[in-house]
This record gives sequence, structure tokens and C-alpha cells, in this order.
Amino acid sequence: METYIALTLFGAFFVLVFIGVPISFAIGIATVSSMLLMFPWDVAVITVSQRLANGLDNFALLAIPFFIFAGTLMNSGGIAIRLINLAQIMVGRIPGSLGHVNVLANMMFGSISGSAVAAAAAVGGTLSPIQNKEGYDPAFSTAVNVSSCITGLLIPPSNVLIVFSLTAGGVSVASLFMAGYLPGILMGLSIMLVCWIISRRRGYPVSARPTCAQAAKAFLDALPSLLLVIIVMGGILGGVFTATEASAIAVVYTFVLSVLIYREVKWRDLPKLILDSVVTTSIVLLLIGFSVGMSWAMTNADIPYMISDALMGVSDNPLVILLLINIVLLIVGIFMDMTPAVLIFTPIFLPIAQDLGMDPVHFGIMMVANLCVGLLTPPVGSALFVGCSITGVKIQNLIKPLLPFYAALFVSLMMITYIPEISLFIPRLLGLM
Repeated sequence: METYIALTLFGAFFVLVFIGVPISFAIGIATVSSMLLMFPWDVAVITVSQRLANGLDNFALLAIPFFIFAGTLMNSGGIAIRLINLAQIMVGRIPGSLGHVNVLANMMFGSISGSAVAAAAAVGGTLSPIQNKEGYDPAFSTAVNVSSCITGLLIPPSNVLIVFSLTAGGVSVASLFMAGYLPGILMGLSIMLVCWIISRRRGYPVSARPTCAQAAKAFLDALPSLLLVIIVMGGILGGVFTATEASAIAVVYTFVLSVLIYREVKWRDLPKLILDSVVTTSIVLLLIGFSVGMSWAMTNADIPYMISDALMGVSDNPLVILLLINIVLLIVGIFMDMTPAVLIFTPIFLPIAQDLGMDPVHFGIMMVANLCVGLLTPPVGSALFVGCSITGVKIQNLIKPLLPFYAALFVSLMMITYIPEISLFIPRLLGLM
């Protein structure tokens, strides 16, 4: 019976997604369909409704709309150009300097805004004309931009890590945030290494040496933006406020920065920005609510245990099982956005990882890192489509330039998976674990 329930659940879900049904509704319909095999119609519908309501009855979820609104303000607040100028000062003397500026700016902007797509659009849109003027191959520039925009999703604050924390049963948000720093930096450095090798071969130029005055101005201009991360993380680690309270503080700080200090966001722009944030928040929360019901249905049908037995049947070697989980997550990331993927597959793979002795914080970082790669992989890769739309490069012409970056990211994934200290060193150092 459990097998039929699993086939109905996943079969209905993937068929609905394939024909274009929004993922949140696909999850809800698939959940009801599978539960009809366990309960009468009225009980199945009521149970899904109850699970949806229970899934949203969590105070920690307030952090998501606040961080989304803060990110929306940042995207329009003139922060990207200031971070690009700072990155130019920091890495401008390396061969292929504009490529490295792109990577570093994406790491900073992505971590502040919490959106890989926004980072790709803001940073790529600013740097692309300059790179073309300097003689950079547009396909190479696009590949650098697309592959580096995902790194900021691991560097806190990160909505995806908050979603994982809730799905995993209350794993410490502070631990997850601090665990994301080194993996995010590792992925960024791996992209910069590939960029450096290719730039040296092609003879891409080095930026002019900045004067002390230029360096000081770039730093001071970017400092208010960078202070947001320091305030949020410092407050959480210092016990001054929780992650949820930090999200509200982030909104206030970003509002003051974008509207009153930088003055890039006008008062007349606020209604549209608020509406955009409400729409995005509604989509995310609907996904979370339906996914809680789906997770309950999977657990009730013993689906996690079935998948665990199947993986254990392939090999009893933990290294092999972790590799298989990585491969599955990479495939999932190709076809599914990060939030629903985290909500659906965390209840399946986290128990397996814990049986292997893997820390939940380490697993969360590994999972998010895998799903990040899906953002730059067709057919769903949203960051890939945004990056190509900015530069006008066709997707089919971008796959080959992306291959060395895929390879670098895969090596980083293996290091994150098999070297736990990359994720756990900072949380342990700070006494969070």
C-alpha cells in the first residue's frame, strides 16, 4: 500500500508541474490525491487544510516577509553599484579584474539581498557594458555572473536556511547562518580561480591602481550597506535579538539607507515595492503550508524509510550514500526551485544523513549548496535565464563556457560534503554547537 501512495504522491506532483500547474497547488493536489488512498475524501481535505494551517502557525516564519521586503528595498536602493566599486578596489589588480569584481560583488550583494536572481540582474546589468567595452567575451562574462550569483545564498542572512531550519524541526538559525560563511566563500573562490586561469590565457586586462582617496571613498560609500550584515549577525550572536527580530531590524535599517540616506528609493516607489514583497511572501508561505501537509503524508506512508532502505540497499558505505544524495539533490535542483525542494526533500534525506552520523547543520548547508547549482542549470535555472537576458547571450551558447565553472562548483560541493569542518568550524568556534 505504501508503494502505491508514494507513486500517487510523486507521480501526481511531477505530472502537474510538467503541465504547468503552480508548484504550491501541485503539492496540495498531489497530497490530497495520495491521502485519498488512506482516508475518505472529506477527511483527506480536512487533514490537508489542518496541516497547512499548522505549518504556518510558527512565529519564526515572520522572518521571511521581513527579509523579503528588506531585499526588495535593497534591489532598488543603489547598493549594487557601491558594492561593485568596493570590489573593484579589492580585486581590481588581478588579471581579468572585472570578472573577479563580478564574483566578489555578487557574493556581497547576494548575501545582503538574499536573492541570486536579484544579484545576477543588479551586478551583471551594471558590469556587462563595461566588460564588453574592455574586450571580454560576452559568454564568459555571463558565465562568471551566473555562476557567482548563487554564492550569496549561503552567506547570511538567507531565507532558504530559515526555511530549512523550520522544516528540519528547529535547527538553530544562528548555527546555520554561521555555517554558511565558509562554504559560500569556498564556492566564490573556486569560481575566481577558474576566472583567473581563463583570464590569463586570454589576456584580459588589469584595472588601474586606485589612489588612496578612491579606495577610501569606495569603502565609505559601501560601509552602510555592509553594516547591515554586521548588525543582523552581531545582534543574533550576541543574544540582543532573535533571527525574527533581526529581520524587522533589517527592514528598518534598509528603509533608512535606501530612502533617507542614498535616496535611490522615492516615497512614490514604496507602494509597488510593498506589493511586490507581499506577492513574493504569499507564494513562499503557500509553498510552506502545502509542503508541511506533503511531508506529513510522506511520513504517514513511511516514504522516508522506503527511500532510506533503497539507498542502504545500494551500499552500506556512508561516502557512497552521501554521493548518491548529492546526485539526487543536483537533479532535483535542475527541475525545482530551492524553497519547495528544501520543504519536500528535507524530511526524506535528513533522517538518512543523521543515521550516517551527519550533523543537521552540516546537512542543511550541503543541501542548499547542491540546490544552488540548479539555479544556473536549465531547464528551470532562473539565474541562468536572467543572466542571459541581461547580456543577450543565447542559453545554448552559454553551456560550454559554464562547464569549467560547473566543475569548480562540483569540487566545492564534494569538499563541503566530505569535510564537515568547512561548515561546522565557525559555529563550533562561537559556541553555537
